[in-house]
Amino acid sequence: MTVKTKSGGLRKTLPLLLLAAPGLLYFLINNYLPMTGIFIAFKDVNYAKGIFGSDWVGFDNFKFLFQTSDAWIMTRNTLLYNLAFIVLGTMLSILIAILMSELLKSLWSKLFQSGLVLPNLISMVVLSYIVFAFLNADSGFINNSILKPLGIPEINWYSEAEYWPYLLVFIQLWKTAGYGSIVYIAFISGIDKSIYEAAKIDGAGKLKQIRMITLPLLKPTIIILTLMSIGRIFNSDFGLFYQVPMNAGALYSTTQTIDTYVYRALMQVNDIGMSAAAGLYQSVVGFILVMAANAIVKKVNPENALF
Repeated sequence: MTVKTKSGGLRKTLPLLLLAAPGLLYFLINNYLPMTGIFIAFKDVNYAKGIFGSDWVGFDNFKFLFQTSDAWIMTRNTLLYNLAFIVLGTMLSILIAILMSELLKSLWSKLFQSGLVLPNLISMVVLSYIVFAFLNADSGFINNSILKPLGIPEINWYSEAEYWPYLLVFIQLWKTAGYGSIVYIAFISGIDKSIYEAAKIDGAGKLKQIRMITLPLLKPTIIILTLMSIGRIFNSDFGLFYQVPMNAGALYSTTQTIDTYVYRALMQVNDIGMSAAAGLYQSVVGFILVMAANAIVKKVNPENALF
């Protein structure tokens, strides 16, 4: 009887396992197999000796990240930019989702949804040249078509670092907010419409329905997506911080992150052990932050925690 039950259960779950197989295989190859190379972070890799024959150096590779004068700058930039992306990106994605949910019955809704997702499909290399077309000091659109007619002095955008925190946040939100709203749109479309109808009968306007129904029901989804984003708070979009500013040295004070710093250093010293140490450092800190954030959520509201 037990054997028949197990075989019957396997027969029922086999289609689901086959459906999940491509995703599981992707995570196995791209996320779990590379973890076997963690030991490289503790070695002075010598190509003549090979990876396994190279000398162990303990935590010397990690000292590179903390003994440099740029350690504070790149850590500050990585954290603050990601915090801005998480907070502002979440708010903007929810706003877009709520607005789009009101257009689901409109013939224009599909067109609007496609337009919102389109920026996410543009590569950072292409986007960097689009931004350059706007910000180029000699022939850029902003200097020649906006500032000059208004009598405002032209700005050399790629030499003045103080503008780039705002530019990078704007570019990131423009590129990702529409795509990030898809999850929220799907969730809102699944909310029972009778709840809104009952609220409308009780005299609740549209804003009150959003505040009392939509946002509370969205809270678990917001918490889960935020926790997942916190896990990558020490990682940065390399293309955004390297390609878009055109690797301009004058902008390093506001565009330098851990990823770009390690890349530039790796190009100069070709130290694989140091690069592996940086990746391990980012992963460990991200794991700790996710566990801490989940513990806080679990203490406040256990139902919305990841585990």
